[in-house]
Amino acid sequence: MNQSENISLYELPSSETQPERSADANGGGGNGSGGGDDGETLTAPPDARQAEASKKRAFILLGASISQLPIWGFSMSYGVFQEYYMNNWTLGGSRDVTGIIGTTSNGVLYLSMPFLFAAFTRRWARYRQVAAVAGAVLAAVSFVISSFSTQVWHLVATQGVLAAFGCALVYSPTTLSLGEWFSTATAGAGAKNHRAVAYGVTLSCKNVVGSVVPFLARALLENYGFRTALRVWAAVTLGSALLSIALIPTHPTILMGASTDQTHRRRTIPWHFLRHRTFYVYSTAIILQSAGYGIPQSYLPTYAREITRLSQTSATLLLTVFNIPGILASSLFGYLSDNRYFPLSATTVTAISALSSSLAALFLWGFTSQGSLAQLLLFSATFGFFAGGYSATWGGVINELESEAAHWNEAVDAGMIYGLLNGARGIGYVSGGLVSVPLLKAGSGTRIGDFGYASTYGPLILFTGLSSVFGGWGILWKWSSLFHRLL
Repeated sequence: MNQSENISLYELPSSETQPERSADANGGGGNGSGGGDDGETLTAPPDARQAEASKKRAFILLGASISQLPIWGFSMSYGVFQEYYMNNWTLGGSRDVTGIIGTTSNGVLYLSMPFLFAAFTRRWARYRQVAAVAGAVLAAVSFVISSFSTQVWHLVATQGVLAAFGCALVYSPTTLSLGEWFSTATAGAGAKNHRAVAYGVTLSCKNVVGSVVPFLARALLENYGFRTALRVWAAVTLGSALLSIALIPTHPTILMGASTDQTHRRRTIPWHFLRHRTFYVYSTAIILQSAGYGIPQSYLPTYAREITRLSQTSATLLLTVFNIPGILASSLFGYLSDNRYFPLSATTVTAISALSSSLAALFLWGFTSQGSLAQLLLFSATFGFFAGGYSATWGGVINELESEAAHWNEAVDAGMIYGLLNGARGIGYVSGGLVSVPLLKAGSGTRIGDFGYASTYGPLILFTGLSSVFGGWGILWKWSSLFHRLL
């Protein structure tokens, strides 16, 4: 292995070895004009530097939390827009085509992330904020253009493709920088890795967005129509995105590494992790879990109206109940993977999330009878809690992959891995959307059992439960490995 050809976060200069640069990055430190003939430099006391660094990370976490609004606000509330389109259709083309906008938006968001993470990890690291600003402008302009749509394909192109890609341009650079600011590799010697917690907090804010924005979208649509609603959302997207981008600078050690690449030979992203099974085990689990996770989000409101006879407002409430538990779950699952008292392995945490959400789908959703609103609300809360916290386990997954790389003395890039995990989630979302159509048709002529299983949604419920439980199959793989070692 030729380590000189690769670069990872571990190979970047830390704040302990670069005191002057670290002080500049954190807003304090030495003043070059204060040096005398003896070569002394004035630097801030260690406690002051640590306090300044903590303050810096707090603002970065705030920026990442705000960014969840422009990135996910539209896609997580699109069901409200689709319902409006279906009931107030004035455009050319089939209104049924609007059903693919939400799936297309999520697909473009997630599937573009591996490529964007690869581009901004090293080669274009210095252009992260520029790209994020360009993405914010692209998303806002796309929503404005969409407000002038006259054909259904205009909506697909602007909302499903252009706006989604703009949001991905905001997400990828800012998430890369967030992970680097909370990594031990850039925090200095003796620092604690709080990356999993940082990811968990931001994912909690994503669920806040998913809980609040649907009601805001409904209010805008009912009072002003979709054209004005889209223009208002364009302004919200641009304003909140620019604010969040300003709060998340690229880590100085990453910029120094990029400068070194430009002045000397270009270093490539390390791909050694692709030689090991661990990455493929977790990627497969993410694909399977994501395939089932997207189904309740898409079909729960329709199921509620057809089976439990709920009103439109109650159906929207179900989405809120679905997302609210994720606010706590994301932080909790991130903490379980990253705490000093009782840290759990990534396989254990993913198994807890997967098994619990699977049981909720199979028993709570599957045995929901007509008119049982309370049980459907319980399912939404339970499934939303355990399945919604699944993404927060990725910080622990990355920590495990980093430990494996250290064991084999290999370089690893956490940002690139996180981008690929998001790509796996995109594959799962798209696959689940494609599979749901034939499953729904199969349910119309097949009786599997009583309650929810007897309805058209029976096969969808089974698929959701089974795909969710396989999202935690990594623990079985680990147990089998340990068993073979004992033999």
